[in-house]
Amino acid sequence: MIRTALYTGSFDPVTNGHLDVLRQACSVADRIVVAIGVHSSKAPIFSAEERAEMLREVCGPVLQERGVALEVATFNDLAVEAARRHGASLIVRGLRDGTDFDYEIQMASMNAAMAPEVQTLFFAASPPVRPITATLVRQIAGMGGDVSAFVPGLVAERLKAKFKRP
Repeated sequence: MIRTALYTGSFDPVTNGHLDVLRQACSVADRIVVAIGVHSSKAPIFSAEERAEMLREVCGPVLQERGVALEVATFNDLAVEAARRHGASLIVRGLRDGTDFDYEIQMASMNAAMAPEVQTLFFAASPPVRPITATLVRQIAGMGGDVSAFVPGLVAERLKAKFKRP
């Protein structure tokens, strides 16, 4: 039986923290669906298509070397509905600190009430990636800062091009 996990997020942009969670999730899944949340109220810096392309390019090799299949999708509804659509019995979430834990445990409890067949698994961020957030990466890149320590090289290049100053 193939065990499928769903990993949701905005991935705007994909960070080294996201990769850390994916590497850990490879220990519990044969297939991971990275699901990009698309919400009309948000204005991402990268389109859903650009984020999907970066995820495939950056995450694909990481999962492939661990024998785990990668699928990239978008969703604009509940994570548990996306999990059901993709046949996922697991939702994977990363935790950086207590604030993340407080939010994520509430979300996991609500998801369990709506979809008891889908289990949420938490992975603690490795120490080097704990402070990384996509929000901070966007802010640093937008102000011309070097984000190469926080994102894969390909993503750093795309951020630099996106925020190229005249």
